[in-house]
Amino acid sequence: MRVDTDPYLERYAARVRGMRASEIRALFAVASRPEVVSFAGGMPDTSVLDMEAVEAVTAQVIREDGATALQYGGGQGREQLRELLVEVMRHEGVPGRTDELIVTVGGQQALELIAKCFVDPGDIVLAEGPTYVGGLGALNSHQAEVRHIDMDADGLRIDLLEDELARIAADGRRPKLLYTIPNHQNPAGVSLTVERRHRLAELAEQHDLLILEDNPYGLLDFAGRTNPSLRELIPDRVVYVGTVSKTIAPGLRTGWIAAPAPIRDKLVLLREAADLCPSNLTQMIVERWLVSQPWREQIKRFTTVYHEKAEAMLGSLSEHMPDGVDWTVPAGAFYVWLTVPAGIDTSDLLAKAVNHRVAYVPGRGFYADGNGGQQARLCFSYPEVARIGDGVARLGELLHEELDLVRAVFGDDVPPARRRHEGPTGNRGG
Repeated sequence: MRVDTDPYLERYAARVRGMRASEIRALFAVASRPEVVSFAGGMPDTSVLDMEAVEAVTAQVIREDGATALQYGGGQGREQLRELLVEVMRHEGVPGRTDELIVTVGGQQALELIAKCFVDPGDIVLAEGPTYVGGLGALNSHQAEVRHIDMDADGLRIDLLEDELARIAADGRRPKLLYTIPNHQNPAGVSLTVERRHRLAELAEQHDLLILEDNPYGLLDFAGRTNPSLRELIPDRVVYVGTVSKTIAPGLRTGWIAAPAPIRDKLVLLREAADLCPSNLTQMIVERWLVSQPWREQIKRFTTVYHEKAEAMLGSLSEHMPDGVDWTVPAGAFYVWLTVPAGIDTSDLLAKAVNHRVAYVPGRGFYADGNGGQQARLCFSYPEVARIGDGVARLGELLHEELDLVRAVFGDDVPPARRRHEGPTGNRGG
């Protein structure tokens, strides 16, 4: 078979040559078919929004401030919006000042700018294992050496982090960053305990460690609880990322970075080089929304819906999963992290799953080192409640079939799933 070569290959920068499209991207197009229940995309349920209010706010911005909304803005973002985002942070107990914030095009641009600011090729960056695929993409685009630290039901294993920091120091090196999602982590669904947050802050001081705290989900706790942020504990060692994608709407593409002044100044220069300025229009829509709408109540509506969907998924997993399958029990946000028995590879299984009219994200996408073959991320936030049970039942049927095939080869002595992420409650299903 003839393989096409890229005639421009030698012209690309070294960091681009190694970039590859996801092997599952084509399957996602198939998974978008209406008959497929997709647990793949980590998308909010925007149907919960008051669409009449969205229309009214947008029209008001155009009607009253259209000339400004459609004009260029400043590289740090509108001061009025930054003041309001400080209030959003304060609602979660996260400290911040208006001058510390930079408005970005969603949280993803924030991660890319931070990686660009700090990471040279070959630099060590520590990250939870598993971790957010977009965070990995930003780090990999700057050729970081990502080293994963395992998690358990209480989040990042601080003892393993301490061991890794000691090994790195013994080699005469130090990590540029620790990347962490401490609240309702994507994809594992677990949160870092308060005790571990304080221990992490102590380690950061001891090892001169800079932390990238990514917090898209902190306000989406099902019980309305909040935990102390790392920024609160060690503000001079934390670069904080927030977004309105999960609490208002992702289509507004509005996120922000809160950083110490010297880092803030470098990041403003980098974002001006990337796109000059964020959209005034979307910034002003977010401003008007935060001023005129009951956004705190809106977040409560989101969490109520997501809690109902989480319960639907967890109940269906208990009903339909075969023995040996394990999963997390989230206390907020979007995700369940599934672990299947040895002998089943979730990447290989995806095509069969789509044929069974259900989709998920294989676990390998959340690791830089090839791990995750026995794991999968299930996102329950987007499908309708009535369809979640159908999708889980289809996946359970497929896993029963796969386990029968594995037993045909190995007999009944199938190794159980490794229970790495039992969930915040310490409970499991299956």
